[in-house]
Amino acid sequence: MSRAADLAKQASAKGIKAKIPLLVTPGSEQIRATIERDGQMESLRSIGATVLANACGPCIGQWNRPELKKGEQNTIVTSYNRNFPGRNDGKRETMNFIASPELVIALALGGNLSFNPLTDSLTSTDGSKFRLEPPQIAPEIPTNGFKKTEGIYIPPSQNPKEIEVIINKNSKRLQKLEPFPIWDGQDFHELPILVKAKGKCTTDHISPAGAWLAYRGHLDNLSDNMLLGAVNAFNDQVGNGKNILNNKTESFAQIARQYKEKQIPWAIIGDSNYGEGSSREQAAMTPRYLGCVTVIARSFARIHETNLKKQGILALTFENPADYDKIMESDKLNIVNLNNFQSGKPLKCEILHEDGTKDEINLKHSYNNFQIEWFRAGSALNVLRSKQKT
Repeated sequence: MSRAADLAKQASAKGIKAKIPLLVTPGSEQIRATIERDGQMESLRSIGATVLANACGPCIGQWNRPELKKGEQNTIVTSYNRNFPGRNDGKRETMNFIASPELVIALALGGNLSFNPLTDSLTSTDGSKFRLEPPQIAPEIPTNGFKKTEGIYIPPSQNPKEIEVIINKNSKRLQKLEPFPIWDGQDFHELPILVKAKGKCTTDHISPAGAWLAYRGHLDNLSDNMLLGAVNAFNDQVGNGKNILNNKTESFAQIARQYKEKQIPWAIIGDSNYGEGSSREQAAMTPRYLGCVTVIARSFARIHETNLKKQGILALTFENPADYDKIMESDKLNIVNLNNFQSGKPLKCEILHEDGTKDEINLKHSYNNFQIEWFRAGSALNVLRSKQKT
């Protein structure tokens, strides 16, 4: 914020403002209060910046851009560390480039992507030309320290059992979260493959943000976005797969809901670094809610792997990454000997092919004994609830 504000002050002294919309989001209430006190906020406002609430905002697609027509190609430059398609404004037509905060300010003042602050000049209100000077080196911490914020945190009740949470039964945005069912102690037999994800499959592909985040408090409605951005290796389509109940091509969420209604558990096959990106738990909760019992991948992004474990989904990796290629669209999977699920020991998987043949492969995992308890209890939250009761 200090480096960005330095460039803003230079521009303000020459009487010029940003030529394009410029949005600023403080990282926390403490940051907001500190830069308000120390003047950086006013410097940014002086060149026409709109200061947003200290929340996720454009980073998760909640950026209202009424100036754009539907489907219009456009470009933004952001210092947020996310630039997946559809991420910042919920529009897949938007091309997102990542830059430093000071370069974002410079490009906003220049007004186009070809502006080079090292060589190009700006025109002040008196008609003179000037170049932006490199911003001063910002202190590691504010000179006067961070401003102490008070009255923001509301502690939980000392008597939680006396608190009633009232939710409108007709609400489309809020829904009481019910515990996931515990593991029934049986092996997984004849699991259909909902999707075999091809290439990069981030948490944004598994649970897209943007307008969908209006339902982040309503798991059932949010689940309609499940795997909406995933590329299916079986047909190269995005968000669609084959429904074994009717042999039709439908959205993954539609298929999963029908499987759930028929009490058919199912599996996801992932490629390398499955689940990279943000830490949102919805990318693990929506598959779990719709009946996924295991995700088998070549490799996992670390946080998503843990989130799958927390929701009671078996997160497994191919001992031989080439086994990913053995799995066909019509195959079904058996994961056996789960009663002997132990830390450090692989699990056995049988790939049942349509022609009656089968392959047996080993699946690795990174579960410790405590995390295995999450699986058996149905989720980490179920473990915490049971410990509270005892």
